[in-house]
Amino acid sequence: MRRIILAAFWGFLSLSAIAFSDEPLIMRAGVAKGVITPENWKELTTVMGVKPSRKDHDLFARVLVLKDGESRLAIVTYDLNCLDVATPILRKRCRDELHIPPSHLILMGTHNHSAPIQIVPDNFAYGRWLADRIFGLISDAIAAETGPVRVQFGRGTGDFIRTVGNAPADYDIHLLQVTSEGKPIALLFNHPTHPLQSAQEQIDTGHPGYAVDYLEEKLPGSLVLYADACGGNQFPDRGIIMYGTHDQVKTLGRELGEATYQATLGPLTDVTGKIKSTLEILSLPLAPPLSLEQAKKLAAEKKAPLDIGFVPYPHPDRGTNWIRSLIEHHERQIPFPKRTTDRVCTDDGFLVRDIGDNREFPCTYEEVIVSTIGPLCFVAMQGEVCAPIGMRIKDPFRRQMPLFVGAYMGEHNLYIPTRELVRMDAYQAQVIRTQYASPVGWAPEVEDEMVNGVIKVITKMTGKEPNLLIR
Repeated sequence: MRRIILAAFWGFLSLSAIAFSDEPLIMRAGVAKGVITPENWKELTTVMGVKPSRKDHDLFARVLVLKDGESRLAIVTYDLNCLDVATPILRKRCRDELHIPPSHLILMGTHNHSAPIQIVPDNFAYGRWLADRIFGLISDAIAAETGPVRVQFGRGTGDFIRTVGNAPADYDIHLLQVTSEGKPIALLFNHPTHPLQSAQEQIDTGHPGYAVDYLEEKLPGSLVLYADACGGNQFPDRGIIMYGTHDQVKTLGRELGEATYQATLGPLTDVTGKIKSTLEILSLPLAPPLSLEQAKKLAAEKKAPLDIGFVPYPHPDRGTNWIRSLIEHHERQIPFPKRTTDRVCTDDGFLVRDIGDNREFPCTYEEVIVSTIGPLCFVAMQGEVCAPIGMRIKDPFRRQMPLFVGAYMGEHNLYIPTRELVRMDAYQAQVIRTQYASPVGWAPEVEDEMVNGVIKVITKMTGKEPNLLIR
């Protein structure tokens, strides 16, 4: 009897394999869009640490889901700096209720600074509301799936960039276009830069939001999504670092939109195909600590209060949290972290040994999602990855396959700096201490280990070995 059952089982599998092999892949896609501007926006602290006094543009979340018949990939973008508080909630709900595992849920920010920031404890409720709102949009996109669709990859150039950290500029625009019956229904694009904003006290989208508006006018009936690429050390080529006039913001948005639109005209590569995806955590190296004597001297120089513990953003003493942590580690003989995986990040942005709430998906650096859609490799990295790192990841593969590379994925925008930025002790290298309360900074090897770690995941997912002769 057992043999009969086994024979029937293997026969079923064989017939199924034949049937599936004869069936052409039919990819389906669904989209959704919704306002995420909170009703109480005047009461919430923005990324710049102030309460907004006016609203120039609503904030939106946008969803594109792709399904190959078996696997579903959900790409979500939002006009926010990042998605703190909501990320672990969404990962659990999407897995449990929509059967989308965290590896197939790609949450990517525009890095907008003119929006509420969720690391402020008074804004946590907004973060939880965002989780519900975005979950609803993902559900709507799934319900709206249609097919068959075609997915195409393209590249453009947006040379309105300047850099810091003695680094070359990355001008790449990457795009994915989804069409149904020859008509575009979705366009996802990115560009490696901080947004240009017009003021600190308003709700707005920065220039990427105006690029999206421009493209939605050029492509009626298509949902347009923008996600930031690896632009941690790159800024628009006008204004003062991140700030310009409102006209400059809108003009730059139109320029980015037009450059992207021109890229949609071709040539484009058809990447319609099977979906695979993995989420992996890369353990990155940290530097040795300052001595206790150096720590106390620094505390005196900075006039850092030593009896207040960790204080959240936008408290004026937040920038010395790390000094208090450094001294505490010495005095209590707490082992110093040597790798990023020795710590987890709290909702208010502190790197600690234990988050204390037994959450299923704690924030541990450095997360990377690598997905494949047919021949395309889609890379989404956590945090503010600096442009030379993104370029070093793209260069060994760009002649081997279509490659869409982005950052600002998930929660908490910790900078991932270059060796040169660490050597300079530039802002991007300091943030792990001054904003995330780490008692130690980055080791110079962080750049190489980040690049090599992501390349290994790409090779694992695609079977492509890096061509290291291309630089």
